[in-house]
Amino acid sequence: MFYILIFIVFAIFTLFYVNKMTNSLCIQKEIPEDRQHIVFRTINVLITILLVSSFLEILLT
Repeated sequence: MFYILIFIVFAIFTLFYVNKMTNSLCIQKEIPEDRQHIVFRTINVLITILLVSSFLEILLT
């Protein structure tokens, strides 16, 4: 149970930090406002898939 709590905190921190880096990328590369939501959505979906698969691997081992 303790591992689940640690993983959830890690996942929230990871998503927050990745979104912060994505914002920096959008600013640096001057991505237009109308395309930024596509970039954010794509990266968030991919990171969420990575976190869920990691969680399942930890849970099942």
